[in-house]
Amino acid sequence: QVQLVESGGGLVQAGGSLRLSCTASGGTFSYYAMGWFRQAPRKEREFVAAINYNGGGTLYADSVKGRFTISRDNAKNMVYLQMNSLKPEDTAVYYCAATQPATLLLSHSREYDSWGQGTQVTVSS
Repeated sequence: QVQLVESGGGLVQAGGSLRLSCTASGGTFSYYAMGWFRQAPRKEREFVAAINYNGGGTLYADSVKGRFTISRDNAKNMVYLQMNSLKPEDTAVYYCAATQPATLLLSHSREYDSWGQGTQVTVSS
């Protein structure tokens, strides 16, 4: 299984931006589709965005569509989540995850096999 490490979280005011990064190791990165999920206190983990093996396909939750952008750089073994126009309700721990086959765009956490440790994003009002 691929190992994942997230970074880039922090505290930002509403309307601001953050870019999360996830570094993969231990596998051939382009063999995996990648996803971002988030979990707020006392809530279930929810899907944010997914990207296929070459970045040619993406999928977003309705709550972030038009504000967040997922991308990947296979040469660097990294996936990114650019978050703009942040809202207090975006506050959560954000996780990146990997799954196979790499061609699919999946939105259920149970369909992902590898997970990072998470990075906290806090949006103040």
